[in-house]
Amino acid sequence: MSDARYTNKGFGLKQVIGGQVVRDYASALVDRMRAEGFSLKAGDLTFHLAQEFGFCYGVDRAIEYAYETREKFPDKNLFITGEIIHNPRVNGRLLNLGIRFLDGSDGNASFAALRPDDVVLLPAFGVPVATMGVLREAGCIVVDTTCGSVLNVWKNVETYAKEGFTALIHGKWDHEETRATSSRALLHPEGRYLVVLNMDEARLVAEYIEHGGDAAAFRERFARAISPGFDPDVDLYRLGCANQTTMLSGESLAIAERLRLALVARFGAEAAGTRFRAFDTICSATQERQDALYAMLAAHRLDVLLVIGGYNSSNTMHLLEIGLAQGVPTFHIQDASSIAAAQLIRHQPLHRKTETSSHDWLPEGPATLGVTAGASTPNAEIERVIRRVAGIRGIEPE
Repeated sequence: MSDARYTNKGFGLKQVIGGQVVRDYASALVDRMRAEGFSLKAGDLTFHLAQEFGFCYGVDRAIEYAYETREKFPDKNLFITGEIIHNPRVNGRLLNLGIRFLDGSDGNASFAALRPDDVVLLPAFGVPVATMGVLREAGCIVVDTTCGSVLNVWKNVETYAKEGFTALIHGKWDHEETRATSSRALLHPEGRYLVVLNMDEARLVAEYIEHGGDAAAFRERFARAISPGFDPDVDLYRLGCANQTTMLSGESLAIAERLRLALVARFGAEAAGTRFRAFDTICSATQERQDALYAMLAAHRLDVLLVIGGYNSSNTMHLLEIGLAQGVPTFHIQDASSIAAAQLIRHQPLHRKTETSSHDWLPEGPATLGVTAGASTPNAEIERVIRRVAGIRGIEPE
């Protein structure tokens, strides 16, 4: 794809679209909480806001590029390959701007129908190599919003493949980012990858390294998470670790160490030194939001913790996981509409794919609530949630 039909730098229109972005996503209430110690007293309710929350730099950049692209090409057909970030309100706003989705959610939009005059946005997660090939064949204009932290992971995975290491990726095999990352291993003829979701799956891999096993059974167990032609009797013995950038950092580091120890057990410490590589590729924004939540939980006794974000947002789910692990009643809600009343809240439990309802979630009388949000959640949604909770008590935060 020629440079003239590809950009990953936007169009220099930030000042033009800035007011519209602020109107859509900013919050004066959240700004005031930030300025006044990340707390708000409203009647008998006290809200504490984690000191890192919501939109990260990569999300800000992706949204700005989308708005700039619409401004730059007002008369062209504008598409995006899939959700720009995992937030339904943000993606709905792009639909309102006339941006059509190529992920199957828009029945009238398809990759096959793309034409050279069309403009296609790539989301913050990036896209697989094969998708880039389709766009190159179509000859359309491409605006790439892929996050820099994701690009850093891709560079490491490509290096692993070039030097004969299997990319061991801690992530969700069906997540957009992980599918894009794993495809980078296949840019080299001998490239291989394996995706593990958690420590339980990492232990299965480690045990195979240490003791061997049934290769066919291994391939069946990880069928959707391995590269074509994967041979565990060959491809597990030189590993380079990487991450989906939104995973729990501590778990990623523990997985890497477990696999390093497996190679030591199989080949000895000296030989394992040439068979194992690891880079901490958790993005700084993900880590900062996790650290800030731990700090808030340590500083305040909370009656309830609300974690706001799209239900398919990995980094938001891990904030839920942290709250529950600390013993705090924690609810992952998608937006303010999830809060029906003091007696009813709709939320998605940990490791579930469907929404459920819980009753009597807000204690009677004085209550202290913690609030945090995933990296795809706008400040405006945080304000709507706080106002909705206060409104249950007949309070209007000033």
